[in-house]
Amino acid sequence: MSPGPPVRPGVPGGAAARRSPVSSCGAEEGEHRGVDELFDWLPEDDVEGSDADPPSSSQGSARPGGPAGEKLQKVLARSGLASRRVCEELIDGGRVTVNGELARQGMRVDAERDVVEVDGAPVGVAPGLVYYLLNKPAGVVSTAHDPQQRRTVVQMVPDHQRVFPVGRLDTDTEGLLLLTNDGPLTQRLTHPSFGVEKEYLAEVSGEPSPGALRLLRDGVELEDGITAAARVALVNPTTVRLTIHEGRNRQVRRMLEAVGHPVVRLVRTRIGPITDRHLRPGAWRELSGDEVRALATAATPSTRAAKRLQRFGVGDTPPESTN
Repeated sequence: MSPGPPVRPGVPGGAAARRSPVSSCGAEEGEHRGVDELFDWLPEDDVEGSDADPPSSSQGSARPGGPAGEKLQKVLARSGLASRRVCEELIDGGRVTVNGELARQGMRVDAERDVVEVDGAPVGVAPGLVYYLLNKPAGVVSTAHDPQQRRTVVQMVPDHQRVFPVGRLDTDTEGLLLLTNDGPLTQRLTHPSFGVEKEYLAEVSGEPSPGALRLLRDGVELEDGITAAARVALVNPTTVRLTIHEGRNRQVRRMLEAVGHPVVRLVRTRIGPITDRHLRPGAWRELSGDEVRALATAATPSTRAAKRLQRFGVGDTPPESTN
């Protein structure tokens, strides 16, 4: 997808000293590069879930024509979705729902409570929603507060709004991490049933054989069950690119250890459609409106999956998972 907005001025990790990003091809398609070159732009460990309670969500009911709330097209336009005229066209085209019901012109909504979706993907319409992408360095914990007084990811982004990490990365893991105060989106991104992909680069001990890579692709037997199929590619003899959609505790590390190649260094490079090869370790930036909508779309299940999730009451409380 297109790159996000530039790194905020004065924030660590600007455009200076950038190196060429890692190629998506396998090791056989390019020359062997040093680990530092492969990892010079990446962030911290892979842990899904947060031990801080994420913002809760509540669902109210739309108020068609009533005095309460604001006009739907105005709320949509303010969210950055499109101009008010285009938002009106979306409503007329039957592409907008409020709390699961087809929206209509003149409908008023409570942006704090009502769930608004466009083409089945939730749209963050509550005032004051913020979305930060952080490149987490090693040694920083993925919580809002730490009893041991270690630096947290929340301390690395602006404090204008109270935000929470979307999932977690281990203290020793580097890489991309989202922080937001959008509770419903947090729930969708962290619940394994929604299948949002996370991609990692792992420097490992030893040189994985084709058989080890095949095990990772087909599923590895762990103490909490066999893992789902993963996408795996060898970047160089000791570096693996691994893409998963589950969120088990320290999953990537455990998978690689199970096939005989413990992790030496681990970096998350992509969350769903979001990646940024120029965001330096320790730097952050706001997501663009297009990126937020792409995340919401990626976290929108199929009709069958949506019914299954609704049957089990998914949608109120994000699960606590970790990699």
